[in-house]
Amino acid sequence: MRKLVIGIDFGTDSCRALVVDIETGRELSASVAFYPRWKRALYCDAANNQYRQHPQDYIDAFVEAIRGALSQLPEGASDKVCAIGIDTTGSTPCLIDKRGTPLALLPQHAENPNAMFVLWKDHTSIREANEINELSHRWHTDYTSRSGGIYSSEWFWAKALHVLREDESIRKDAYGIIEHCDWMTALLTGNETPETLKRSRCAAGHKGMWAEEWGGYPPQEFLSALDSLFDGFASRLPAQTYTADISAGELSEKWGECLGLPQGIAVAVGILDAHAGAIGAGIQANTMVKIVGTSTCDIVVSPETDLAGKLIPGISGQVDGSVVPGLIGLEAGQSAFGDIYAWLKRILSWTLSDENLHLADSILPKLNDAASQIAVTENDAVACDWFNGRRTPYADQSLKGGIVGLTLGTSPAHLFKALVEATAFGSKAIMEHIEKQGVKIIEVIGVGGIALKSPYVMQMLSNVMNVPIKVAATQQAGALGAVMCAAVASGCFASVEEAQEKLGQGVLAHYHPETDKQQAYKSLYNRYLSLCDNLIEN
Repeated sequence: MRKLVIGIDFGTDSCRALVVDIETGRELSASVAFYPRWKRALYCDAANNQYRQHPQDYIDAFVEAIRGALSQLPEGASDKVCAIGIDTTGSTPCLIDKRGTPLALLPQHAENPNAMFVLWKDHTSIREANEINELSHRWHTDYTSRSGGIYSSEWFWAKALHVLREDESIRKDAYGIIEHCDWMTALLTGNETPETLKRSRCAAGHKGMWAEEWGGYPPQEFLSALDSLFDGFASRLPAQTYTADISAGELSEKWGECLGLPQGIAVAVGILDAHAGAIGAGIQANTMVKIVGTSTCDIVVSPETDLAGKLIPGISGQVDGSVVPGLIGLEAGQSAFGDIYAWLKRILSWTLSDENLHLADSILPKLNDAASQIAVTENDAVACDWFNGRRTPYADQSLKGGIVGLTLGTSPAHLFKALVEATAFGSKAIMEHIEKQGVKIIEVIGVGGIALKSPYVMQMLSNVMNVPIKVAATQQAGALGAVMCAAVASGCFASVEEAQEKLGQGVLAHYHPETDKQQAYKSLYNRYLSLCDNLIEN
């Protein structure tokens, strides 16, 4: 074990640490730590789509996960660690003071949800997103043009503006805005000054309306026209951003001592979790990587020559180098996927008492087994997957889901089948939208918990999308992608592609379309599209 690299994956519920020997490519240890406050559902209001996470949760889980991973290694192995890479959910921004401190870490704001990180799935800023779209579309430069022409309530500027408008106490102390992935690298390197810390190209380009074409983030003139509460904010965001294979700085003495790691090792620039997962899964040009979890992110990378300057409408971003440097990163996805299955689980377990709540854990596995035995017909119940709004194509978080074709004979398994088909139909709609813009997709790679645990869902995706699907073998694709980026940032490899070749974990399973079901799924997909149209009209 001459050189080890740690990859950190901050997910929705927990932080994962992965240690990889980059000489052999072996994944040596992994540890997961859950966010203690989030686990108690603090600072969230699901009825109003408010989901906030305390920065102290991130610190506590980060320390626990790294120490847990290191404790599994032989004595002295921590001295071999040469780099750390970090990915996070996104857009998950927070307002900060002049020192770069998230406001919730200040005593006066410690219990204020508006001072915390606004999780990716928080949809409280629909109004603000609509205002950004309206202003940008009539401005001399359309700052939404690199994010599909529609700015989402899930993203950086909309969330920050909503919090500033809602809370006068926050306005008094707010100096700047930071994404979670940028704060973690700033914290570890000690470079927390808003104007000078290294910002992620991935987060800035896909969520923050950053582009080289207009010199960085939107100018102060635009931000102030949006709302005077943004006065001065543009000067606190540097024009330059960095790809995840670049070093954000060195691990500080303070954090080296806290974590038991060598001071001065490289900390790579942060990256969003789906993009890191695509790297860890082995993404190449014209491959779609589907990160399948509570929601989905679909990542495609394409050479600039293939796009020929075309801007793809209705997706979640088109950014040079946001995934693999030298290739254009395209992002799409669904606002709810596994969350829809979890919703059905909650419905079916509603009457369980607290002492019997553990019985709910068997519901989804049983539904998977039962649904897989149901024959597919063109007259089956059909559902729409917009339970948490629509992310792609054409983001609209105000949309709602729906189910049609229910009868008194509809069983829980039939209902589950319809919901799984709905998530697959949503995936098909995304792929068709991207391909209609001239981007070729020759293979699909699935990663994430559902990809690893549910053959029924993955086979359904293959059937409905009518493409072969590979499932990446690594159980921690995001953390592995962060490892690969950090290994390049520390000089161990010359490129992300070389790191992928040396550290890739291969394929766990293959799924192929079942030809005898294609006609039924084609008919059901057309009914899905009709249902979606009706939901929009109503």
